[in-house]
Amino acid sequence: PTKMDQHQLTEEGYYGIYGRAGARMEMPGCSLCMGNQARVAAKSTVVSTSTRNFPNRLGDGANVYLASAELAAVAAVEGRLPTVDEYQRYMGEFDAMAGEIYRYMNFHEIEEYQKIASNVIPVAQEA
Repeated sequence: PTKMDQHQLTEEGYYGIYGRAGARMEMPGCSLCMGNQARVAAKSTVVSTSTRNFPNRLGDGANVYLASAELAAVAAVEGRLPTVDEYQRYMGEFDAMAGEIYRYMNFHEIEEYQKIASNVIPVAQEA
């Protein structure tokens, strides 16, 4: 996740839960695209939100499923890829909470971001 996502997940207590469960979250960047990432154990099954996958890219004989953030979240909760019915049920819940779930897309409106950004990025003063 981005640093902002990591901060939010830590604040909400989820980052540690995922870590204790064995999930690994990579920082965004070119590593996955270039194949520079740490590899998974041979013949592992992986759900990835990366944009690319090739045979043996993430690990020898690894079964890698590329997924949206939503599908990856459902797979993390279920511990497996969901059935179509399960996925649709979760998506109904996501839709009901869309304003909160996707608020980070308007990160410039998030108070914590504004506080940090004001110390890093020069803010134009109104005349």
